[in-house]
Amino acid sequence: MNALNRKYIGLLLLVLLVFSPMKAQNYRTGQVDIFCGAELNYRDIFHNKAYEFLINLTPGIKWYMGKGWQAAAQAYVPVYNDYGDYYKRVRLNMAVLSKETYWKDRWFLKASGGLFGDERYGLDLKGMYIVNDWLALEAQAGWTGFCSMANGWRASTPERWTALAGADVYLNRYDTQFRLRGGRYVYKDYGVQLEILKHFKHCTVTVYGEYSDLWGKNGGFKFVMMIPPYKRKYRKVNVRPASNFRFTNNFMAYPYSNLMYTTDPEENEREGWFDREAFQWGVNRKTQDFTDKTKQP
Repeated sequence: MNALNRKYIGLLLLVLLVFSPMKAQNYRTGQVDIFCGAELNYRDIFHNKAYEFLINLTPGIKWYMGKGWQAAAQAYVPVYNDYGDYYKRVRLNMAVLSKETYWKDRWFLKASGGLFGDERYGLDLKGMYIVNDWLALEAQAGWTGFCSMANGWRASTPERWTALAGADVYLNRYDTQFRLRGGRYVYKDYGVQLEILKHFKHCTVTVYGEYSDLWGKNGGFKFVMMIPPYKRKYRKVNVRPASNFRFTNNFMAYPYSNLMYTTDPEENEREGWFDREAFQWGVNRKTQDFTDKTKQP
């Protein structure tokens, strides 16, 4: 596929997104969320000390613009740093404009553009198709470049393509999810990853195994803890904690193996890519983590 064809396909997708209706989140149109969380990083690659830590506060903002449009931004504020000068600055980590839409409660699509997580910027497209109540198919494609504000402003031309595809199986009786995906990741490695997610009330625990053609075999565990209060009053401007605390352990300490950027400051494995009220599949069919005390039944 040549560059001209790719541009035409990209324009067609954007037109479909802009003019497609979005029913979910309409009750939050015009609202703004201001939130703050924390990020914990650690490593144990040295012989003279047990661990080195990097702890950042992650203040952010979201503006629900209506009809699936959302603007979001997030900053890093270092509060403890063993990682060196590269990580010492207060800096912008994410600034994204996105549009989400769906058709017939089965096809879901989200397009994003801007500064993403993991020091990438560009364009991203995510999609899911619900086959039935236990099977869903997913895909993601991106066109990005490097962009960092950690040590001055540094950026590269967007020329790196990423693409993933996979399937999710949800055992509703056991609240257990299996996710298999593979493709081309940010650092040009081709790989595959299998995740097993056990969902509890307000928490998800995951074990995973993966293979990368550049980094070999790896594995680890993750957990996502949703942060209270779980009943909230939504106003035009809402000040709250971040929705979740997310932690990943990597057994082989390969930071670039099968790495994919994030396009939302609060993106996590439990909630997924799409608005929960619209995407009624898997854990989203259970009791919501957060309820709006001001919303009429």
